[in-house]
Amino acid sequence: MLLNAFLLGLLLLLTARLGLVLWHLDRVSASGLLPQVFLHGLRADSIMMSLLLLPPALLLPLAWWRRSWPLWRLLAAAWLALCLLLLVFMEASTPAFLGQYEARPNRLFFEYLAWPGETLRMLWGGFRLQLLASSGLIALAALVAALWLRRTVVELPFQKPAWHTVAAWPLLLLALVMGVRSTLDHRPLNPSWFAFASDNLVNQLMLNSTWSLAHAVYNLRHESHAGERYGKMTEAEILQTVKTTAADYGITDFADHTGLPTLRHQSSTRTDERHLNLVIILEESLGATYVGALGGIEGLTPNLQRLGEQGWWFENLYATGTRSVRGIEAVTTGFLPTPARAVVKLLGSRGGFFTLAALLGREGYHSEFIYGGEGHFDNMAGFFLANGFDQVIDERDYESPVFEGSWGVSDEDLFAKTDERLQQHHATGQPSFSLVFTSSNHTPFDYPEGRIELYEEPAATENNAIRYADYALGQFFARARSRDYWQDTVFVVVADHDNQVVGDNLVPVERFHIPGLILGADIDPRRIKTVASQIDLPTTALSLIGISANHPMLGRDFSTVGDQEDGRAMMQFGDRFVWMENSRLVILAPEQAPVFAHYDSAKKQVTPVAGLPPEAHRRALAHALLPSWLYRSGGYSLEPVPVAAPKQVDAG
Repeated sequence: MLLNAFLLGLLLLLTARLGLVLWHLDRVSASGLLPQVFLHGLRADSIMMSLLLLPPALLLPLAWWRRSWPLWRLLAAAWLALCLLLLVFMEASTPAFLGQYEARPNRLFFEYLAWPGETLRMLWGGFRLQLLASSGLIALAALVAALWLRRTVVELPFQKPAWHTVAAWPLLLLALVMGVRSTLDHRPLNPSWFAFASDNLVNQLMLNSTWSLAHAVYNLRHESHAGERYGKMTEAEILQTVKTTAADYGITDFADHTGLPTLRHQSSTRTDERHLNLVIILEESLGATYVGALGGIEGLTPNLQRLGEQGWWFENLYATGTRSVRGIEAVTTGFLPTPARAVVKLLGSRGGFFTLAALLGREGYHSEFIYGGEGHFDNMAGFFLANGFDQVIDERDYESPVFEGSWGVSDEDLFAKTDERLQQHHATGQPSFSLVFTSSNHTPFDYPEGRIELYEEPAATENNAIRYADYALGQFFARARSRDYWQDTVFVVVADHDNQVVGDNLVPVERFHIPGLILGADIDPRRIKTVASQIDLPTTALSLIGISANHPMLGRDFSTVGDQEDGRAMMQFGDRFVWMENSRLVILAPEQAPVFAHYDSAKKQVTPVAGLPPEAHRRALAHALLPSWLYRSGGYSLEPVPVAAPKQVDAG
């Protein structure tokens, strides 16, 4: 039974891999690793099947006695049937996930499972055929498993095992354990070992989806130490390297504060004493891919590009990650990315974690998160309310919206609510901070009809959704300019990430390129060519609204940076961390040697370069290790407010 299950599992995974290889045959062939994909794939599949067979193998002695034989047979058959269903489910789910992320199901897949309502609406709206096909395969597998289970449990007679079968049990266990480890090294193999190609998609095809997901879920236990998978440095070395690097980019205002290693004092460059309102508009999936002025598709974002001529336009801005919560993390907290989940979702950041809202609250600001969907999705509302935000506005707060889609109300409803709230705040005279998060440009790309001239057919495509998102943005700013709050407000418009962070580079850096824009109040037009990161936006915004304060953020204040100075950015792509200085890259991966590379932004090509400057490696490693250390130690928060001594009362 166990041998048959092992072989059946290998056959199933081989068939699934063959289908994926045929789908992406051009890229697999270009890598020159077609045989290795199947050879190393067999090794990965053997690891998974050995792991799945361990439980029934451990209980195998129950099969050697007639009385306990039915129990083992039932347990083993039920377990193996469930394993078959799991393998089919994961492989059937892979094409849609691979098409979106060019990765096997990983932590993102697991996180989406936590929100079945939103996920099912998204799948039904955007991946209906894949969902139906997958459901059919799973139903067929369930039928086969049920028939096999009936035959095995009911019809299979007891056969007393031969003595050599009994004697071989320890050897079977040893073989399965070695199959799981797949190496004699001190560490078992993990998915990162299978990175042989410069095209990450090819590396992903060598894996199987069940193992990829299982390893990602296992690593959730180690999130507070996630960065340490890249290497080791002492805390003193990390801090010294980070501060030295910061000084090279004009940040020298660090305080010597025990417990808050990156605490610094940032002085505003605004000369008057007025504190302006701040609005950060986080545009869903609006990468540079769709912005003609940034080398993307022409004609999709005319309003954004026109607005870019009226404010500060970042030409070389890079996202820190590939998901919305990573973008939220960057623009509201300035926190560096890690291979762990974004801090929005981590237990250790549910209270006392630094945010712009917490800082601005001390300056008398009212802070709110304005969203068109379910505010609790991805723990957004919980994180915001626990860390300085005063209010969360979500889909339940819209009366008679123009349009409701899979992810909530439309962008024009969202911006109408934003305009309403900004007018209310202006009337009270209290300064405000608003984080506005759009959602219309998200799979399955549903939005109101009759608003735009379609770029292509059918209507529900990403290009058309981009056009609608741009339309709604343009309508909002046309209204905002006529409002009294305009001259008292700084607006930051930035994408959270690109729609599909994919490509044939080891890390698709070109897909991290995003538009960024600052305008409003008395902001004069400016084009910034310096390489910048999302984490530079909150520090720049603080300066532009007139706030001087202590905070732990490592972002640059671009009101003090020249338009073509040296720049740096950092990106998290799955389990890879990228440190970028101008066009030079250092790519870190768990338990692998770092890769030094050059990025040609014109050709959108990452080319590995022989040799690795030690200082570049130190900088990359320090910035990869720092956020895990800060999270683990609680060192990323505001300086405690001094407690005033109690007044003495005269006794007379």
